[in-house]
Amino acid sequence: MIQQTLSFIGGGNMAGALIHGLIEDGTDPGRILVAEPDSGRREALAARFGVRTTEDNQEAAGEAAILVLAVKPQVLREVARKLAPVLAQSRPLCISIAAGVRHAALQSWLGDEVPLVRAMPNTPAMLQAGATGLYAPASLDEPRREAAEHVLRAVGLVVWVEEEALMDAVTAVSGSGPAYFFLFMEAMERSAVELGLPPEEARLLVRQTALGAARMALESELDLPALRLGVTSPGGTTEQAIRAFEAGGLRSLVQQAVEAARDRSRELSRELEGE
Repeated sequence: MIQQTLSFIGGGNMAGALIHGLIEDGTDPGRILVAEPDSGRREALAARFGVRTTEDNQEAAGEAAILVLAVKPQVLREVARKLAPVLAQSRPLCISIAAGVRHAALQSWLGDEVPLVRAMPNTPAMLQAGATGLYAPASLDEPRREAAEHVLRAVGLVVWVEEEALMDAVTAVSGSGPAYFFLFMEAMERSAVELGLPPEEARLLVRQTALGAARMALESELDLPALRLGVTSPGGTTEQAIRAFEAGGLRSLVQQAVEAARDRSRELSRELEGE
């Protein structure tokens, strides 16, 4: 539960997910202030959550003990530099959820004395089922780390990485990862229909199977190889499917895909920072 004023710069989908999670966790909506230029979105946030809203970024930053930067990466430099004079006075804990913008660049835009955490949430955060990677330099004190973790834990699991370079791996695994599973599920649904199942039955079977497998992986004490072997009877149907996946190079293809996402994350960081 957040007891101080928590402000958001930007009121988009991820900000909305965090606001919802924080209120569900017990935070008073009156302690949340959202700066958003779109009047319709401001009205919608106020009506849905009972939070305060403003179109003035400086007002939101000036009141904040914790400031969440939830604007698009492409405009973050301009927004951050305009906030810097206010932040130099109030020095709230800043949490950036903008993908691809590295800590050093953002620190230079906000000001060197502003405490800053970089976060990489993913889209399941909208269902409070997210996975977020956090990074901050070793100089950031424990109370501020705990505060940042509390904010992001409102929408799911949180892990810290010690080296910022690993945030590109977080982006490739959990940031982009939901799309990988959606693609696999899409392929399974198509195969099920081609095998003769009606589309609606195929959809339900695939999605419930994915949900069940994920829950087993999260809740079981067994690791993934053991869980897989538990479903794979010698000489059975699952074994034949696994052999087909292995023969097709599934593991290698996944590795290539994740590395491609990581490399693109690095490229985007350089582009966003003007290198």
